[in-house]
Amino acid sequence: MNDSILKINNLYIDYKTDDGVVEAVNDLNLSIKKGETLGLVGETGAGKTTTALGIMRLVPDPPGEITKGEIIFNGENLLEKSKKEISKIRGSKISMIFQDPMTSLNPVITVGDQIAEVIRLHEKISKAQAHIKAKEMLELVGIPGNRFSEYPNQFSGGMKQRVVIAIALACSPELLIADEPTTALDVTIQAQVLDLMNNLKRDFKTSMILITHDLGVVAEICDKVAIMYAGEILEYGTLEDIFNNPSHPYTLGLLGSIPNLDEDVYRLKPIQGLTPDPFNLPNGCPFAPRCPQKRDECDKNKFELKAINSTHKVRCILFGSTKKGGQK
Repeated sequence: MNDSILKINNLYIDYKTDDGVVEAVNDLNLSIKKGETLGLVGETGAGKTTTALGIMRLVPDPPGEITKGEIIFNGENLLEKSKKEISKIRGSKISMIFQDPMTSLNPVITVGDQIAEVIRLHEKISKAQAHIKAKEMLELVGIPGNRFSEYPNQFSGGMKQRVVIAIALACSPELLIADEPTTALDVTIQAQVLDLMNNLKRDFKTSMILITHDLGVVAEICDKVAIMYAGEILEYGTLEDIFNNPSHPYTLGLLGSIPNLDEDVYRLKPIQGLTPDPFNLPNGCPFAPRCPQKRDECDKNKFELKAINSTHKVRCILFGSTKKGGQK
């Protein structure tokens, strides 16, 4: 795993509230190689954004707490870093594009100054040099540099997202986390932003985690895919593994609910039931209450991710997955 830029081992993140404990992330294991894009896919509430905040060390505390695990970035455990050390890494080596561009930008500071602020925070250059580089970043994402002094309210939603991408890439990070970067955009602008991210990823040789519930976006931009549900990874593999050989019943349900232009069907096939209550997760497989192939053991036991080939893993009794030990 020497070529891995990020490796997450047995990560657990909880939110402790007056109503109880939300087990947001449970026994998460992931690795990302240099230059690779990983798609983190799942329904709302699966724990995708909490995972990203954990990597960035931005889980709100209280009520959030990383209770167990390791987040190894370039051979160093981020969970052992001080606040001062992590602030130097955040924005320079690891950056994040947040979900809503409308709320990610400060409305009373010009977009150029917001880009320049990140540059000056991590690079020892003058204010004038930072302004020059900020204008270059605007040009890089397709915005004229002469709009440096304009405010966020003067930009459309798609343009705001471009500014957010410019801020995230201003210091050429090694890892970029994009949290549903196209959700708030219309389809045409969404395609433009995806093309932009693909091009910038190639030019900057940046690794990326793309958080989304849109499998069409995953097919467009990702190399590997992790299917997440109730804080756990249920299936993990290459893009070809997931789309050509989906194995977990949840993955099959997600793919089955997507319209297929080659088939003439009257209704789509939704996954029956609702996601589990995060305050009271099932004792066994979290997907068991909704699973059409459930067995009695699924209600009682949790299972390990089982390798079904060299690149493809599934957490399911149907593939010989064994009981998981070492509970939190």
